[in-house]
Amino acid sequence: MKKPSKKLITVGVILASLLAYLLIPSVNAGINRAVKVLTTEGIEGIAAYIRSFGVYAVIVSFLLMILQSLISPIPAFFITLANSAIFGWVNGAILSWTSSMAGAAMCFYISRILGRDVAERFTGSGMLETVDKFFEDYGKFAILIARLLPFMSFDLVSYAAGLTSMSFVHFFIATGLGQLPATIVYSYVGGSLTGGAQKLMTGLLILFAASIAIYVIKRIYNEKHGKQDA
Repeated sequence: MKKPSKKLITVGVILASLLAYLLIPSVNAGINRAVKVLTTEGIEGIAAYIRSFGVYAVIVSFLLMILQSLISPIPAFFITLANSAIFGWVNGAILSWTSSMAGAAMCFYISRILGRDVAERFTGSGMLETVDKFFEDYGKFAILIARLLPFMSFDLVSYAAGLTSMSFVHFFIATGLGQLPATIVYSYVGGSLTGGAQKLMTGLLILFAASIAIYVIKRIYNEKHGKQDA
């Protein structure tokens, strides 16, 4: 008996999830509430939402990060800061890193297996075009640069990577390495600071990450054009 293809399995999982969302009121209400929290609440609101699930908070946080990776434009570090405030910065960092890696892998494989048309349905029409040139210019460095930017759409980068010739192993390693330092720093900030101090440090971290990314992009750009001139 012929085994079902990866594409068929992926389509089946997506259709089953869609039907559950459309036909099961509790699933529909839960996902809508989670999306609303991600898109309208700040760090404290997200933390309060996760805490409300009690002993299931870890599972909810994990699923929330995956949901954010798949469909939400909200930066993942909002959930990372919330996790560290709830579970402590070490446990929060582990939870945030593993869940974000799972979400990135799902986005990559959806794009790789089902193609650009389906990926655009998750990201929005034309959104992938904004990163196509970025991947063309910076190739293997694109993932590392993108993961340094906390305000850059995590899911968009993962979907775009799946449409390239990049292997999953390279994507996974680059994402893991690029995501780990930021996750540790954001988790430490989220777990040790509160109120205005947390907001100030978050702003400084964003500025710092943007400065690093600009430096890396400029260096790669100069190297590429230096080789062309030579």
